[in-house]
This record gives sequence, structure tokens and C-alpha cells, in this order.
Amino acid sequence: MKTNLQTRKLLTALHKAGKSAPVWKQVAAELERPTRQHARVNISKIDRYVRDGETAVIPGKVLSLGNTTKKISVAAFQFSDIAKEKVRKSGQALSIAELLEKNPKGNKVRIIK
Repeated sequence: MKTNLQTRKLLTALHKAGKSAPVWKQVAAELERPTRQHARVNISKIDRYVRDGETAVIPGKVLSLGNTTKKISVAAFQFSDIAKEKVRKSGQALSIAELLEKNPKGNKVRIIK
């Protein structure tokens, strides 16, 4: 069980939203894993797999290697400082909780691990 109160609240909200949108249930399952097993994804991988207008969800940390060539939104558990700046130049950098509020149905969301 996670001990951080913020993380526990996020997991509760994801499980609740997961009843109507399976994508949130999958994100919650990834975040429940030990921290050392969370995904670490570079911007270049996000750019490779996400289409224009989609939102990438990273249940882990976004790292700064590479650049985005598309207008995309990225929601992640954590961002490196440089990665957040790079993403904001071409799109949006959100927390997973912010994306959950904006898009509870999980439309046009792609999980990148």
C-alpha cells in the first residue's frame, strides 16, 4: 500500500473512474506497483507513439531525451524539469489528476510505458 496521501487519493479516484472507463483502471494498476518499477519514458518515445490531438498518459516519470514534433498533451505522475519545459513548448504538461478531471471518460488517451 502506498503511504503518500496524495498518491492514495489519486489511486482512489482512478479506481472510481475505472468503473466507467477501463483506461483509468489500467493506469491505477501501473501506479500501484513499487516506485522502482514505474515507467520512465523519454519524450522521443512519446512523440513516436502518440498521434496529433491525443493525450499520452505516463504512469511514471517523463524524461527529457528527444523533442515533440506534434501538438500533444502529456499527463504523467512526474516530469523532469527539462521534459516539462519541452512538452509545454508544443502542447500541455498535466498531472494525471488534472487529466482525470478534464477527461473522465478517457477519450483519446494512450498509455505509454
